[in-house]
Amino acid sequence: MTNLSQHPVDPDLLATRVGRFMSSLDKVGQRLGMRLDEIRPGYSRIAMPITAEMINGHNICHGGFTFALADTACAYACNSHNQNALSQALNIVFLTPGALGETLVAEARESARAGRTATYEIKVTAADGRVVAVAQAQCRAVSGQMIADESPPAKA
Repeated sequence: MTNLSQHPVDPDLLATRVGRFMSSLDKVGQRLGMRLDEIRPGYSRIAMPITAEMINGHNICHGGFTFALADTACAYACNSHNQNALSQALNIVFLTPGALGETLVAEARESARAGRTATYEIKVTAADGRVVAVAQAQCRAVSGQMIADESPPAKA
């Protein structure tokens, strides 16, 4: 194991490595066609195309898929520090529907962190710029790291 006091870890590079690792294991995201577009400490942007299998009886994207996208963006953002973390709560408000053929983009931003708890603001948008949904999440750090040979950046 590397002595981190002698070899500090770049937080942006670590977040990128964590994102790639998570993406390789994310079977749900893979099945739904999600794509990690950007990750950095406390932030992620995930895109997902709306396919025919995601359309509900109102001929719009089922809210469960929009929720899954928001939750996935939150997961990448909260684990970007290389400390295993899980969502404890995620509240979402659906504002406009997604349509077949559109690509939705979810951006998750860390808004506060205290001890093992952090909060995130998530916005889901369509390519035309309209807001499809907004969400707030609470996440909790648990034991372990995403990449075992690295440590999360030291807290300031």
